Amino acid sequence: MSDLNWMSDEQMAKLAPFFPKSHGKPRVDDRRVLSGIIFFNRNGLRWRDAPRAYGRHITLYSRWKRWSEKGIFARMMAGLAAEHGEKGAVMIDATYLKAHRTATSMAAKKGGGGRLIGRTKGGMNTKLHAICDSKGRPLNLFVTAGQVSDYIGARALLSSIPNVDWLLGDRGYDADCFRDAFKFKAIRACTPGRKQRNTPVKWDKRRYKRRNRIEIMFGRLKDWRRMATRDKRYPKVFLSAIALATTVIYWL
Repeated sequence: MSDLNWMSDEQMAKLAPFFPKSHGKPRVDDRRVLSGIIFFNRNGLRWRDAPRAYGRHITLYSRWKRWSEKGIFARMMAGLAAEHGEKGAVMIDATYLKAHRTATSMAAKKGGGGRLIGRTKGGMNTKLHAICDSKGRPLNLFVTAGQVSDYIGARALLSSIPNVDWLLGDRGYDADCFRDAFKFKAIRACTPGRKQRNTPVKWDKRRYKRRNRIEIMFGRLKDWRRMATRDKRYPKVFLSAIALATTVIYWL
């Protein structure tokens, strides 16, 4: 079945340091199971519809659920992204991810953090906030409910911005508090001013055009069916799916 996805030796070598240690009985073949999980997330299948070449669907689901809860997929992305070496510029932006009806149950477990799904003009959505390097590769991700302001996501990602020369963002990130924070870190902000500003701000229009790379990144992520429409109730599992897609597309 040549149309199936299979991890290469080089890709497995990059991911192997992030695999948890096997205790007791050895795990089922990591390459086969991980390739099946990627195929599942890319095509938006039910677990029982996974091709037989990847083995039993219950094995794929069990591995996915266990590693998602342990944060293994998130650590894969964070570990590989930490080697980015970016010194020039980073970009920040956010996008809406439509929530499927199977994920929009607003009831949450007692003591839980909620679904991170909110009502917007476009319906029930989750918002994905991201920081990318100059090549459009995601360095850090953050998920909020759809109605949450871009300021909230930017504040959460602020501490993870590397030491670079420039930060590119649209006018949704034009706030004096952010400009002061960037100035404190010796980062120059390339962000258009809001129309409500009394005093215009200067920004590099030519450099700002490069911000389309983060828009392209969001588009590539949404090519994966599990990213374009959120069907997972629990944010941690959904963020694991995003981290896995990001790792495969940009860091392998």
